Order: sequence, then structure tokens, then C-alpha cells
Amino acid sequence: QVQLVESGGGLVQAGGSLRLSCAASGRTSNSYAMGWFRQAPGKEREFVATINWSGGSTYYKNSVTGRFTVSRDNAKNTIYLQMNILKPEDTAVYYCAAGLAWLSPNVKSYNYWGQGTQVTVSS
Repeated sequence: QVQLVESGGGLVQAGGSLRLSCAASGRTSNSYAMGWFRQAPGKEREFVATINWSGGSTYYKNSVTGRFTVSRDNAKNTIYLQMNILKPEDTAVYYCAAGLAWLSPNVKSYNYWGQGTQVTVSS
């Protein structure tokens, strides 16, 4: 089992920045690929970014490329999502997830999920 706890969400003005964190615990959590997803009201959960177990490879949703950066610190069992130049359309609950598939944008590739953290971007 892997337990995931997100933090760092909040309210920010358009153009601002936030950094989300996801603390992982449990057996072999460092061997999992990690992903960030988000879900806006009335919409399906969508892929945002993913990073492989070593942190050497990443993959992003097109609309966040160049604005968001995913990273991980395996010594701290934590992954991060640095979000810059935030837009109102980035407003959603953000979830981190762990899975064994390499750099997958597919929700079904992830076995473990956190409870989510709200990000609200005002215009």
C-alpha cells in the first residue's frame, strides 16, 4: 500500500504561482511513477504531469507545458508541482497518484491516489 497526502493548494490571482507537495509513505513508494491530475467541477479528472521513479523523465499536458514543473525528492518521499503563470482555467482539485506505468497520462494507470488539494485562480 502507498499513502499519498497533498498540500499547498489555495487561492491565487491569475499570473501567480503555487507549489503543491505530495508526501508518500508505504512500501517501495520510491519505485513508483508519480502523476498529478486535476478535476474541475462538472468535469472528468484529467492528466496534468507525470514523473518517473528516478525523476529523470517527465511528461506534461500540453496546456501546462512551460508553466508547470514536476519534480521529486525520493529522500523525502515527496513530489512537487511548481505552478507558474496560473490561469483561471487551472482552477480544480489537484490529486497526486502513484502507479507502475512509465509516464502514463491515463487515470487507469495509477493505483493509489491522494485526497486532493483545491487550487483556485481568480481573474
